[in-house]
Amino acid sequence: MSAFDSSALGLPLGLGLNNLLAILAAALLVFVSGGVIYLSTVEWRDRRRRQQPVSSPGRRRR
Repeated sequence: MSAFDSSALGLPLGLGLNNLLAILAAALLVFVSGGVIYLSTVEWRDRRRRQQPVSSPGRRRR
């Protein structure tokens, strides 16, 4: 039994260290990609909002 055996780490269902690292890497990739998409969308909406001309109010106060 080596130091990197899945039974030594107590991993369930015979999940090896390589499989665990691959799943962790895929989850991290999805998380970071989602964050980049979210920040890009927020920046795009903010840029559109700043480029719109400031409109005067439609109704006058009396």
